[in-house]
Amino acid sequence: MRANRIAGLASAIAEIRPLSEPADTLLHRYFRKHPALGQQDRAFIADGVFAFLRRRRSLETLAQTSNPRQLALAVAVRELGLGVRELESVLSSADAEWLRAFKARLSTPLAPAIAADLPDWLWERLGRAFGDAGRESLARAFLAAAPLDLRVNPLKTTREDARRALEASGIAASPTPYSPLGLRVRGRPALATHALFTSGAIEVQDEGSQLVGYLVAPKRSEMVVDFCAGAGGKTLLLGALMRSQGRLYAFDTQERRLAKLKPRLARSGLSNVHPQVIARERDARVRRLAGKIDRVLVDAPCTGFGTLRRNPDLKWRQGESSVSELARKQAAILDAAATLVKPAGRLVYATCSVLPDENEDVVDAFLAAHPGFARGNAAAELARAGIALDTGPALKLLPHVHGCDGFHATVLERIG
Repeated sequence: MRANRIAGLASAIAEIRPLSEPADTLLHRYFRKHPALGQQDRAFIADGVFAFLRRRRSLETLAQTSNPRQLALAVAVRELGLGVRELESVLSSADAEWLRAFKARLSTPLAPAIAADLPDWLWERLGRAFGDAGRESLARAFLAAAPLDLRVNPLKTTREDARRALEASGIAASPTPYSPLGLRVRGRPALATHALFTSGAIEVQDEGSQLVGYLVAPKRSEMVVDFCAGAGGKTLLLGALMRSQGRLYAFDTQERRLAKLKPRLARSGLSNVHPQVIARERDARVRRLAGKIDRVLVDAPCTGFGTLRRNPDLKWRQGESSVSELARKQAAILDAAATLVKPAGRLVYATCSVLPDENEDVVDAFLAAHPGFARGNAAAELARAGIALDTGPALKLLPHVHGCDGFHATVLERIG
C-alpha cells in the first residue's frame, strides 16, 4: 500500500466530510487541486470516499473519532477489505494501536438505524412506508454501489451492436432486464473517450430512468414537454423514441443544468429538441403552450433517496424538513405542468424518491384538485412497449427488487 493513498483518502475525507456541496462536486474539486495523483490513486480515493459516505454513521460510531486519518484507516479495513498487514508499511505505531482497538469494536451491536447507516428520521419513515422487512431489504441495498447502466441511442445503433462493440474493446456488458435500450456494464470502465460515447451511440442512464421515458410514450408527430429537464437524460430518450420528429421542449429553471444538455444533444443527432430556460413554473413560455401539448413529463425535484447507492451524501445533506418543503414544490410544479396538457393528452409525474410523501401523496392531492385528470395504468403502458414489468397502476422501482435506482412514476391522463 502506497502511503500517499491513505494520506490522500484522509485529506479527501477531511474536505468532503462537512458536505457543503454535493459529494461528487467536492471530489472533482479535490482532484483538480491534486493533479499529481495517478489514475489508480484517484480510483482508490474515490472508492474510499463513497464507501465512507455510504457507511458514515456506523464507521464514525465504531471509530469513536472524527479524525480524518483514522477514518481513512477504518474505511480501508472495514469497507475496502485491506488487511492490517497490507497497511503495515504506512502505519505508525499509534496507527497500528488504534486499528487494533477499532477492529476489536467491529462486533459491537449497533442500534438499527446506525447499523443501516441512515438518519433516525429516515429509518422511521422507511419503516412506515415498507414495513420492517421491506425497510431492512431496502436499507441493505442502499449500502451497495450502483451498477453502471447505459442507454443505447436507437438513431445510431442497436443494443446488440453496441454490446458487441463494447466487448471488442474489453468492456463486458449485458442487456438490462427491463429497458429495451439498456446495457449494464460490468465494473466501472472509463467510457468518456470511447467511440460509442463520443459518437452519441450510448449515454449513461440508469435503467429506472429509462423506464420512465417509456411511460411518456411519445409519438413521432407530437408536441412534448420535459418540464424539469435538467441535464437532459430523459429528454434525449424521449427525442429518440420520437425518432427525432415532432417537437420536444426541454424546460428548466437553471441555465447551468440545461448547459450540460447541449454537448449531449449535439452527440445524439436529434433535431427535434428545443431547450428553454424558464424563470418559474408559471413562466410566459409555459403559458403560451397551455392546452397544446400531447405529452408532458414532470421529473420533479426530490430528495433523490432512490439513488442513495450512487449518491450516498443525500442522506446526510438533507433533513426531515426538506421532505415537506419539496412536496410543496412538487405540487406547484405538477399543477403548472398540467396546464400544458391538451384534452386526451398525458402527464407523467416521476421522482427518484421512495418516500410516499413525494409520490403517492402528491399525486392523490393533485387528482383531488383536478377532476379533469384520471390515473392511468403504468403496467399496461409498459406492456405496450414490450416491457414485462408490473408494479401496479404506478411504476414503483426499488433497487433490491429491480436492480435499478428507486423510482416512482404515475401516468395521469387528461379526460378528453
